Amino acid sequence: MDFKDYYKILGVEASADEKAIKAAYRKLARKYHPDVSKERDAEDKFKEANEAYEVLGDKDKRAEYDEIRKYGGQHGRPFQAPPGWESRNGGGGGFEGGDFSDFFSSIFGARGGNPFGGAGGRQQRSAGRRGQDVELELAVFLEETLNKESKQISFQVPQTNGAGQRTGFTTKTLNVKIPAGVTDGERIRLKGQGAPGVGGGANGDLFLTIRMAPHPLFDVEGHDLIITVPLAPWEAALGAKVAVPTLTGKINLTIRPDSQSGQRLRVKGMGLLNKQGERGDLYAQLKVVMPAQSDAAARELWTQLWEKAAFNPRTQWSK
Repeated sequence: MDFKDYYKILGVEASADEKAIKAAYRKLARKYHPDVSKERDAEDKFKEANEAYEVLGDKDKRAEYDEIRKYGGQHGRPFQAPPGWESRNGGGGGFEGGDFSDFFSSIFGARGGNPFGGAGGRQQRSAGRRGQDVELELAVFLEETLNKESKQISFQVPQTNGAGQRTGFTTKTLNVKIPAGVTDGERIRLKGQGAPGVGGGANGDLFLTIRMAPHPLFDVEGHDLIITVPLAPWEAALGAKVAVPTLTGKINLTIRPDSQSGQRLRVKGMGLLNKQGERGDLYAQLKVVMPAQSDAAARELWTQLWEKAAFNPRTQWSK
């Protein structure tokens, strides 16, 4: 059988500390988890990462692995356990996603083996495994970022047996409070709300990726909102009071005489919440809109206005 370089599998140096090893494992587990990854060999890589962490994430197993690493293998040569080698840990514990490899079993014993391993018959330590993390995209409406009510979500949680093998899924329902200042693409961790642990291990976590649902009226710029305000030509010319929607109701916006199309008017504190609980601003962008059609009398009035105003909007072209 071929030697397995667990350090290379996790992408860490042999001198990496426990924190670096755990971080590398979690990154790979999220990347190659069969439920989310679309890569062809994701399941095999997921199993490899789990097996590598089973060894390097355990102080005793790692010391044992490092001790035999010198037995022809780390440089690509076929690995064979030293004659008479017997694992000090005995039968290894299970991990989620599949069985141990022959390489692992040749060092640490077969999965689910004799619970009293080793030459002296010492009892194996607890093989509790942390539950799987769950990833979920959560659609959030702009209005929901302002209210204080919880949002109910339901999601599928994988279930495993005592050996860590998947047995199915169950539906879990939670009431989630949308944090102030949340933005599109933000990732939120809900500790312990993922899959249950195996053999007394801790529960996994639930990770929510926020996706802001498009709004029919508002565009988002950071924590500010942009709304396009259509104006009739006479409203722009003469000024007007216009009822403008916001996320919490309508306000009366004053349009000054001789307003220009494309001009932005700032309404302070009517945007989205930031992390400090303060609201951004609402910007009303003016857009002059012509009537879809007009009769002869209206066209006559437009002609009189044209002659009276003597206005050429393209004078800058001649400069």
